[in-house]
Amino acid sequence: MTRALRELGEDKLLAQFFSRLNRNSRVVIGAGDDCAVVKFPGAKNWLLLKTDCVVEEVHFTKETNARAVGWKAMMRAFSDFAAMSGIPEFALITLAAAGKKTESWVGELYRGLNRAAARFDVAIVGGETSETAGPTVIVVSVAGFVERHRCLLRSNGKSNDDLFVTGELGGSIRGRHLRFVARIDEARWLTANFKVHAMMDLSDGLGTDLPRLARASKLGFTIDQDALPISRGCTVQQAISDGEDYELLFAISPRDRTRLEKFWRKKFPKLPLTRIGKLNRQSAISDQHLPCGYVHFSQRR
Repeated sequence: MTRALRELGEDKLLAQFFSRLNRNSRVVIGAGDDCAVVKFPGAKNWLLLKTDCVVEEVHFTKETNARAVGWKAMMRAFSDFAAMSGIPEFALITLAAAGKKTESWVGELYRGLNRAAARFDVAIVGGETSETAGPTVIVVSVAGFVERHRCLLRSNGKSNDDLFVTGELGGSIRGRHLRFVARIDEARWLTANFKVHAMMDLSDGLGTDLPRLARASKLGFTIDQDALPISRGCTVQQAISDGEDYELLFAISPRDRTRLEKFWRKKFPKLPLTRIGKLNRQSAISDQHLPCGYVHFSQRR
C-alpha cells in the first residue's frame, strides 16, 4: 500500500528519489545539498544551480504585502547560495497566479523581486507565467558560481568540530522571514579567512536543519540550549523550531574558535556569532532530541 505524503515526510520522500535521478559526468553535487554543483571542461569555477518556491498560505498569507513576498522569494534562493559560499548572478521567475490577482499586486511582487536581486547585483533574465485555480506560487531559479576551493557542503563536518550560528534564532511569526538579507557577504568572508568544514542555512529551523547537517556528515551532535542566540520575546523552543531564520549554521575546527570570534567581532560588529555546540562521533554519543522545525508533508506541524 502506498503511503500518503504526510505519513512519509519530506526527507524520507526525497531520499527515495535522489538515488534514481539521472546524472552525467559534469555533476559534482546533485540533489541533496543547498545547491546543485556542476562543472564544465576548462572552467575555473563551478556552476551553482538553485530553485526555490514560496506558496500562498504556506510561506505567506493573502494579506502579506506583495513586495515583501517578492523580496522573500528571491532571498530564499540567495540564502542557499550563501550556504555554499556561492555568488548568484542570474535569476528566472515562474509565477503561477489566479486570474483574480490584480495587476498592482503582481507589480508590487516584481518590485520586491527586483529590489532583492539588486542587493546582490543579480540579473533577472526571464521565466514563465501561468494561471492556476489554486494558491499563488512564485518559483525563483538562480544560477551563479563558486570557486572550487571555497565550495562548502553539508557533508564535510569533522568529529569535535565546533558548531556556530550567525544572528539570532526564532521570531519568524513576527515577520522576520519577510525582511531578512541572505548571509552571502558573511559566507564569502568566512571562506576567504577560515577553513570551514560544513555549512548550511537555517530555513526549516535548527531542530530540523542541524540533524540534517550531522546526518550528511555521518556524525552526531550536542548543543548547549542555554547558549542559543534567541530573538527578543522568543522561547528556546521557538528558537529551535520556528524555522525561516535564514542564518548560517557551520562547523569549524575548535583550533580556530578564538581567532574566528575575535575577527568576526571586528568585521561584523552588529551581527552576533555564537558557538552552540559540537559534532561528535555517532558511536560515542547519540544526537540530542530537539523539537522539530518545519518539515513539509509532516503530521507534526
